[in-house]
Amino acid sequence: MLAAVEICREIGAAGAFKPYRSREVMPGSLGRSDMIDFIRNAVSTYFHPTSTCKMGHSPMCVVDHELKVHGLDGLRITDASIMPNVTSGNTNEPSVMIGEKLAELIRSK
Repeated sequence: MLAAVEICREIGAAGAFKPYRSREVMPGSLGRSDMIDFIRNAVSTYFHPTSTCKMGHSPMCVVDHELKVHGLDGLRITDASIMPNVTSGNTNEPSVMIGEKLAELIRSK
């Protein structure tokens, strides 16, 4: 993250952005330790990550149709990460449906 912040600062300071830049708003001039503290306190996400452990049968898939992790016994993944693709809407309801599907699978055994 420290390297990423430095790269972003370099890009923002590039001559091509001079007409659009008046000053750096954050984080300002900080030493390494203070910069690490700034990053630790400022970092957050603004989106709903999905599709990192997608469900399916291809070599890139992590879980099967019963939400079981391929190659591991007794482990299931039940969250938005199993969505094969990012949904076009909010991820809350599909996540609830995934949880309900697991509850149904467990109850049926």
